[in-house]
Amino acid sequence: MGEKKNSERIKDEDVINALSNESPELATEAAAATTTTAEDLESKPIPTLIDDLDIQDIPGIGPTTAKKLRDAGILTVMDLAVASSEELSVEINSSKESAAAFIIASQQLLRDSNLLDKEFVTADVALEKRKSMLRCTTGSKALDKLLLGGIETQAVTEFYGEFGSGKSQICHTLCVTASQPVENGGFGSGSIYIDTEGTFRPERIDQIAISRGLDPTSVLKSIAVCKVYNSSHLELIIKDLGKYINDFKARLVIIDSIISLHRAEFAGRGTLADRQQRLNSMLHKIIRLAEIYNISVVITNQVQSSPDTFFGDPTKAAGGNVLGHASTYRIYLRKSGENRTAKMIDSPYHPYSDTKFTVTERGVDDLEEETSSKRGK
Repeated sequence: MGEKKNSERIKDEDVINALSNESPELATEAAAATTTTAEDLESKPIPTLIDDLDIQDIPGIGPTTAKKLRDAGILTVMDLAVASSEELSVEINSSKESAAAFIIASQQLLRDSNLLDKEFVTADVALEKRKSMLRCTTGSKALDKLLLGGIETQAVTEFYGEFGSGKSQICHTLCVTASQPVENGGFGSGSIYIDTEGTFRPERIDQIAISRGLDPTSVLKSIAVCKVYNSSHLELIIKDLGKYINDFKARLVIIDSIISLHRAEFAGRGTLADRQQRLNSMLHKIIRLAEIYNISVVITNQVQSSPDTFFGDPTKAAGGNVLGHASTYRIYLRKSGENRTAKMIDSPYHPYSDTKFTVTERGVDDLEEETSSKRGK
């Protein structure tokens, strides 16, 4: 108990010291907020549910700081844990060091509450955790096999390809399958569909659900759709995404597409650096959300032609290295006659292979058995 108390005092002092140079008022408040006795530590249980946590449970945060955070849109401990120190420092009018101290303290509280993984775990523990990770079926067994089980949580999965390659069809099908129970290959939860290209069609969701023998009304009610009109609007939605994840109890977030608005608004080489930095900031926020909220994020991406490619496919994903590095898994979709081909382009552990699927009334689906058997021979 003595060692635990000392370690907590060190963490609290870090927060207080970070505040003392810029705001004596906040430093005094932090000191008051972190004054605890041995009896307090023994009698106060560590919350184990996210709903039990409050921002003022974080060491160093009292009523004044909590009000500043709420005014800035930081309503929960999770919101603070995924915040950017640079943006937070501007929003609460503090130094970057103070903002970073608050973020680290919030992440430590989540670890103490077993709501976030420890900073260091052995590889065998990490393996066991990955075995129990949730996966959602895409609707096609062939595509699920390529993804080794389906779309994963705590990861960003990118589908890119030219128009008509099946990107939005995969997104619509995932919205339907994600609403199904875990034992049926779903997440048993809601979905958030962020539409930047005007491609979302509730009629398509209705058709896919009916074709799969599901109740279309309950499926439609499980999907929260957000129509985004410009890049600033998209960045604002991503900033507040944690709140929407909680409100709609979503386990799947789809952004279709991630780059279309930025690509349209930031034209020419002169705006390229600004566009890429704004994309980078948004994508890193998405990565943190996926890990801390334990959700699956699916993004679609556009393509561009590379004129200096003389051999092979000149098509490559838009967004450059910024998007390439941000995606956990990257799948290239292309037309193959009446069917579609999906190729694993980048993954930490998936084999670099490809597979074929088709699009029917059921959404994303497998090829007919005859076609599959012929291809197998």
